[in-house]
This record gives sequence, structure tokens and C-alpha cells, in this order.
Amino acid sequence: MKLEAFNRIDADAARALVRPCVDIDRWIDAVVEGRPYSNVEEAVEVARTAASPWTVTEIDGALAHHPRIGERASGGSAEATLSRSEQAGLGVRGDDVATALAAGNRAYEEKFERVFLIRAAGRSAEEILDDLRLRLTHTDEEEIPVVADQLRQIAVLRLEGILGS
Repeated sequence: MKLEAFNRIDADAARALVRPCVDIDRWIDAVVEGRPYSNVEEAVEVARTAASPWTVTEIDGALAHHPRIGERASGGSAEATLSRSEQAGLGVRGDDVATALAAGNRAYEEKFERVFLIRAAGRSAEEILDDLRLRLTHTDEEEIPVVADQLRQIAVLRLEGILGS
């Protein structure tokens, strides 16, 4: 959707359009209420500002919609479609990296009681695995800001994609 059209649609339609970016009502409301935007960069700046900081409750709620890294999101929702696109570069793997990602996902979920989240767009499976291993050394207090940053990066990329199409 072009930015001009986003600026003109009603608030409910705008909320529905941006919800797949990240399902955090406060963020969605800030992005929608900030309209009209003169350019995509202005909308992105509002999105970044509204995402800082997110609470642990907001992060955990938003993560309920994210598949494990390396697993193909199922369903026809906008979120699933975006996730499949973002993880497309990981490919269908049957090798040691895929096995290590699956094991790392399990270890991360056991340690932090949430799905491992990373901006997959533009990263290789090996890079993601390296980050996963590093993040497994974090405490929960160290990891929360990292998760928040990754979620923010994903939300902003998705918004840019929606408004730039």
C-alpha cells in the first residue's frame, strides 16, 4: 500500500494493516495516530520511537505470533506470510546447521521461556546460529533488551515494506 493510501484509510483499516508488523496495541495506535505522514521515513521514526521501550509483557505477547527460527510459518495470515518471506533465505535445510538451530531453539526456550527471536532478513543460517549461541550465554536481564531490539527491527522492516509497496 502506498503511504498516501495509508494516510487516507480509516483508523480500523490502518490498525489491521500494521498489526502484522508487531501485535502490540500501544505501538499500533501510535503508528496509526501519527498519520498523516509526509514520507515513509517519518512513519518509521514514529514506529521506532513507539517501540522504545516495550514491556516484557508486550514482548511476550508479540512473540506468541512468531514461529521458531528455521521453522516454516504455517497458515495464510499476514504475519505467517511475512515470516515465511523473512526466513526464505534460510532455505530448507537438512544439515548440521538446521539441527543446531533446532537444538538451540529448544535450549533458548527452556532457559528464557520464550521463542528465540532474531531479525532473519539479510542473515544467513550460520549468522543466526552464532547469535543464538551468544544469546544463550545471556541472563534474562541481558536478553530482554536484545529481544526488544530484534522485535523493533522486525516491526520497522515490515512497516517499511507495507508502506513502500
